[in-house]
Amino acid sequence: MVEKSREFCTAVRHFLTMDNDWRLPMAFLAHLCFTYDIMSDPFARTREFLVSLGLPPGDLQSAPDSKKRFADGAHYRVEIPSVEGPGAMRAVLEEAERRKVRVHRISQGSGVMLMTDAEIREMAQLGREARVEVSLFVGPRAAWETGAQILSLAGKNLGARHRGMEQLIYAIEDIRRAASLGIRSVLIADEGLLWVADEMRRRGEIPADFCFKISVQMGAANAASVRLQEKLGATTYNVPTDLDMPKLAAMRAAVDIPLDLYVEVPDNFGGFIRHYEIGDIVRVCAPVYVKFGLRNAPDVYPSGTHLENQVVALSRERVRRAEIGLEHLRRLFPEAMTSELGAAGLAIPV
Repeated sequence: MVEKSREFCTAVRHFLTMDNDWRLPMAFLAHLCFTYDIMSDPFARTREFLVSLGLPPGDLQSAPDSKKRFADGAHYRVEIPSVEGPGAMRAVLEEAERRKVRVHRISQGSGVMLMTDAEIREMAQLGREARVEVSLFVGPRAAWETGAQILSLAGKNLGARHRGMEQLIYAIEDIRRAASLGIRSVLIADEGLLWVADEMRRRGEIPADFCFKISVQMGAANAASVRLQEKLGATTYNVPTDLDMPKLAAMRAAVDIPLDLYVEVPDNFGGFIRHYEIGDIVRVCAPVYVKFGLRNAPDVYPSGTHLENQVVALSRERVRRAEIGLEHLRRLFPEAMTSELGAAGLAIPV
């Protein structure tokens, strides 16, 4: 066991000094060798193998500070989700200006397929003028089409994936349509679609700067799974809503892409309110999009003009919640830096 412990420490040291994209800060060395009691750890061999793959040897219990940043040096950016259409987007931008909340990205959940060309163009124009990223969900999805498994208790894991090749083709057409109307970011929740869309981006079928924001519904919940999403072409990854700091720290160690994380979580994803954790979230997860959903609010998907007034009111309240969260952040982590609007890496519409 002593010899295996030495081998494990050697592997950890090798991992920390590797000249590749996956190395961890040198400060992790003591944490990795001593948090895991390698003199008696029955999992030492497996941990050693994970390290050889460039992964952390486990969840990082000390939740170390992330040394990674956005391209401009910022720790965090702000996302307002469930912005269902131009009216809601105008409300978000107005409320953000009134409350002095810098919103870098808005995202929408009803999908490209449920918007008119004119509505998409208007959202693109609003984003372009405000220098804010606009990310629209891709459809159709399993929950909204003719399959029955999604309706069963055990079948809900099918979530927002695309059933069959024809559904995949429809989703690809959604991406093409969004791109043609000026959008440069879409939400994806299917690994196959992500791989195909990345190939499209590589081969010039869609713009090379097109952003694939991975939905929380993808469900990758460990560092290896998120690494796989990065390899498949993810631009940013929305982590599950209930992960603690050691799990988040392991994810951050494994990937370089920004993580997206709900600080306030919609009821149907857990309803957690993590405002007092926002300092640690930014410290551990940077670069991170802090995302402000809304507890005790109705599910408005799919949205439309029949829900317009409610959607606009909910959008304004999400900006208010962001103001509250950012006030906490300034108290808890005053050194945290954010980006200017229009910063490098934001998929601003064209």
